[in-house]
Amino acid sequence: MVDARLLDPSERAADARHQRGALDLARRLPALLVAAKDVAATVMHGVHGRKRAGVGETFWQFRPFVWGESTTRIDWRRSARDDRIYVREREWEAAHTVWIWMDRSASMAYASTLAMQPKLDRALVLGLALADLLVRGGERVGLPGLTRALATRGIVERFAQVLIEDERTTGANPAELPPADALPPRTQAVLIGDFLSALNDIRAAIHGMASRGARGHVVMIADPVEETFPFTGHTEFLDVDSSATLRVGEAQSFRADYIARLAAHRDAVREICLSRGWSFTLHRTDKPAAQALLALRMRLEAGQGAA
Repeated sequence: MVDARLLDPSERAADARHQRGALDLARRLPALLVAAKDVAATVMHGVHGRKRAGVGETFWQFRPFVWGESTTRIDWRRSARDDRIYVREREWEAAHTVWIWMDRSASMAYASTLAMQPKLDRALVLGLALADLLVRGGERVGLPGLTRALATRGIVERFAQVLIEDERTTGANPAELPPADALPPRTQAVLIGDFLSALNDIRAAIHGMASRGARGHVVMIADPVEETFPFTGHTEFLDVDSSATLRVGEAQSFRADYIARLAAHRDAVREICLSRGWSFTLHRTDKPAAQALLALRMRLEAGQGAA
């Protein structure tokens, strides 16, 4: 039988108002920041910058002058070394804006012995690593409802401080879903969480964010035990969002129905995403974080090209 647990009280926030699952981020984040930067550095080697001509300050290449162009674009020094006339092109530097939301609600504290880390830790590592990767690539990133879009060095530390401050000042369990505020067109959103909320609430959040044409990507984080339901015999299940408990004598008798309902829920979330042109990815916490980050970065690149 696989052991599954919630993070013990010493891993939860000390404030009594956080007893239903919010973690003590001030203590946990330093190690997660290191992990996020390591993951970002690993993925960075496999990602190429978006090289094309356009408005910017960075030199990209010389190309032959085309008759009809403005002569002010000619690089006379380079042209003097050849029998052709050349134009100096600069690299395209139109930064995109990406909004990253990481689920910090109570259900994200779940971890089994099969997982590399709790769902919350994986969501934070992925979100912070993605922010680091995007800023290195010249993009702007922000946390919905918490920060404006930024393109600054030390973005990982900046976001970590914002999350800690939000935990300290709100005094309540973080929301299970991002704010449904409409995002500007030609921006992208990345939502990372377990998305075990009611489908109507998930639909409202995604449709609200996408209502002005913003593109998006949903990463559903899952613990391997959540998929296999390995429980047998007399088992007590605890609801992390309330004091409710469920005691069953033959837990294995629920397995088939549970797996079917989980699959139906995921299919419905996928359809919600597809209805707005958003992507959907399932990521399990027994898989490397770098794997999910690389796939996500590729999706973002594709989304930017289509914008």
